[in-house]
Amino acid sequence: MRPIIFSKMDFSHSNLFGYIEDLQELTIIERPVRRSLKTPEEIERLTVDEELSDIERAVFLLSSGQDIQGTSVVANLPVLMRQNPAETLRRVLPKIREVLHVAGVEMQLTAAVSFLTVLQEESVSIHTYSHSFLHIILQNVEHRDAGVSNAWLETLLAVIEALPKETVRHEILNPLVSKAQLSQTLQSRLVSCKIMGKVANKFEAHIVKREVLPLVKSLCQDVEYEVRTCMCRQLEHVARGIGTELTKTVVLPELVELARDEGSSVRLAAFETLVNLLDMFDADDRSQTVLPLVKSFCEKSFKADESILVSLSFHLGKLCNGLYGIFTPEQHLRFLEFYKKLSTLGLQQENGHNDNQLHLQTLEQEKKYISVRKNCAYNFPAMIVFVDPKNFNLELYSIFFCLCHDPEVPVRYTMAISFFEVAKLLNSDVYTIHKELVTLLQDESLEVLDALVGHLPEILELMTNGGENSGSESKLLSIPDLIPALTTAEQRAATSLKWRTHEKLLQKYACLPHIISSDQIYYRFLHRMLTIILTNNVLPVQKAAARTLCVYLRYNRKQEQRHEVIQKLIEQLGQGKSYWNRLRFLDTCEFIMELFSKSFFCKYFFLPVLELTHDPVANVRMKLCCLLPKVKSTLKIPTDKHLLQQLELCIRKLLCQEKDKDVLTIVKRTVLELDRMEISVDAEQLEKEKQKNEGRSTNINDKMLEKKRRDSKTSSVLAKSINLSVSGSSSGTSVGKEEKKSKLVRSQSFSTQVLHPKYTNIDKCPNKSSATAYTSSVSGMGKSCMLSFSDDSFRTHSSGNSGNAAFTSSSSRNLFNSADQKNSGNKESQSRKMSIIQLVPEWEGGMGQSEEKTENQTPRSSDRKMREPETGGSNVLVR
Repeated sequence: MRPIIFSKMDFSHSNLFGYIEDLQELTIIERPVRRSLKTPEEIERLTVDEELSDIERAVFLLSSGQDIQGTSVVANLPVLMRQNPAETLRRVLPKIREVLHVAGVEMQLTAAVSFLTVLQEESVSIHTYSHSFLHIILQNVEHRDAGVSNAWLETLLAVIEALPKETVRHEILNPLVSKAQLSQTLQSRLVSCKIMGKVANKFEAHIVKREVLPLVKSLCQDVEYEVRTCMCRQLEHVARGIGTELTKTVVLPELVELARDEGSSVRLAAFETLVNLLDMFDADDRSQTVLPLVKSFCEKSFKADESILVSLSFHLGKLCNGLYGIFTPEQHLRFLEFYKKLSTLGLQQENGHNDNQLHLQTLEQEKKYISVRKNCAYNFPAMIVFVDPKNFNLELYSIFFCLCHDPEVPVRYTMAISFFEVAKLLNSDVYTIHKELVTLLQDESLEVLDALVGHLPEILELMTNGGENSGSESKLLSIPDLIPALTTAEQRAATSLKWRTHEKLLQKYACLPHIISSDQIYYRFLHRMLTIILTNNVLPVQKAAARTLCVYLRYNRKQEQRHEVIQKLIEQLGQGKSYWNRLRFLDTCEFIMELFSKSFFCKYFFLPVLELTHDPVANVRMKLCCLLPKVKSTLKIPTDKHLLQQLELCIRKLLCQEKDKDVLTIVKRTVLELDRMEISVDAEQLEKEKQKNEGRSTNINDKMLEKKRRDSKTSSVLAKSINLSVSGSSSGTSVGKEEKKSKLVRSQSFSTQVLHPKYTNIDKCPNKSSATAYTSSVSGMGKSCMLSFSDDSFRTHSSGNSGNAAFTSSSSRNLFNSADQKNSGNKESQSRKMSIIQLVPEWEGGMGQSEEKTENQTPRSSDRKMREPETGGSNVLVR
């Protein structure tokens, strides 16, 4: 057992009791737990008959229920109005009106919200609404509780915008005359001030002048400063309603008087109203009335009236640009120096004394100074416009530097938000604030970084490409220290617990391909994104890194680097040991389908995705099934026909082998979706194949035409030979030679016609169609002699023809009637058998031989030998 060492603990009398108190706080004190059981009487009182309708139940609960049940009914009023408006108005609304007289704060607030919801949903007409709801709103708008009164007042102001003018005039404006009197309560007069501002925009100028402006003047001179302040803030709405002429003669004098009021809040309200109404005053009013008041405010703000300092710093940009046209150079410089003084308020040492010699500032004053500097940061873009961007370096750069390095986070945060506006205004001189960009990127506060990242792509684009006059040297010099700042910002966001800032930063870093080179991205950012995907534990961050990685890969033009990244994605994610990495691989593939071409995905990622159909984890297979429709949409037919077959094979395997019921359900749903999808067709590839097939068919047709041309020549020669042989069939040796020659030609023609490329094998030749095709091909070749020969040949060889193809004709019989009939019968059958035996090997010889023989127009005697039978018959033997 190890000894306990107390050397570092102080057990003095003063500290001992402190330890005991800490231990007592850690001690768990058992307290009796109150059982939240209801008595039978309470249960009976809270029980409601289930058979009651919604309207009856609401009436019952409002009449005899507890407050919480009544509040529930009031909250459900918009639903009742949608379901049954007539019964709700007749039975439920009167009960609510009765209950509100004695209701607590919670029910009052709920009723105000419900009444406003009924108005917004337009459940009833505006006439019905004003008749039923308006009186209840007016009764409760002056509730003794300020929160309840403000809630009902907001509802009333919304109702005034929707009500007809006559209803507003009779129901709201006329009672204001009595409600605005000094004899009424403070709350009543404050409500009257806000109603005045809303009503002034409802009526015409002459009605406002006659009925509203007298009440406005009366409230501006009220004895209570709260009333004067409230009415002063409503003067802007009144001025917008009555126009510039009445504003100049009525409103402006009241503002001047209120600006000199004894109450600081009244003066502040008057100053802010003057600034907001600058556009309604002409140049004379601005120079003679407004400018002296503003100068007076600025002088008093540091001396006697610091309460206006925060408001003055907030409106200073709008004030300077609103009065820009009437400033003299001296006044222009004076207001600029005033802004510079406000920008460093609370930071400068006065009279050479150090901080210890100065009077210690209170916490409230310190907060006020921080607010002033924050407002100066907010107005910095407006001050650039005021001094002209060309004078930025001379007039405002020092202030910009101080605000970006301010010790308080709210000030730097505001500068980060307005940084993009500043960069746009500087245009060609944007490179001058590059150091401040780096400073804010490396700020210790992630709030500042988060504010800057919002417009980071636009800022970086302006930094590198901004302005026509910005030279390339400034752009190149800005990159080296910008990249370390970006990497540092990402690492700081990654080590923090603010993952949303990290996610936002990674999303914005997708702009870097437009800013820096692909090599810089590859070595400084791309591998970092892959590391985040593999190691980070926050899913949105991983997805942001995956998408940014795909963007980097998209703009990388070096094939070696591309292949390396693709290989790592497949090996470390798609084939990773962790199922979480494999899920992220599917997310990455989804981004690739979004950013890359379909062919790119099919080439590198289609098959690795399909391999996950065999994943052992059901979640991976489930996510894959949900992704399959997108995967199929990347295919093109006929280019990706083999990939489509792989996809269909994987689907069949999932349907047959999947055992997880959840995955199987998604598979079936995915199959239905895939069946409804249409695969895109590669028109270009189809056109190429079509042209290729047309070229092939054209070559075949050309060959066929050439064959027919040659055959026609051969048939003409054959016809002449036959005619000669017939005329001199009984003559001597010359006739025998001519007959021998004609037989030779017929043998050559028959061999040429039979061996068509389509029928190189006799077994593949159709029966009737072959005979018909053959008959038509030789229709011009000597008529009956050739037809008889072809008929005998096909009848013997074709098993499907049993005597239907009898092509013998009388001409064939008449042609050889000089032969001996007895010998002719025996010799003819013998010659037919021999001719078939001799022809079969020639048909089986293949298309090559037939084409060679077709090309030879004049058959040679050495290729074919013919022998005439002894009886001088008409049959031909081909060897």
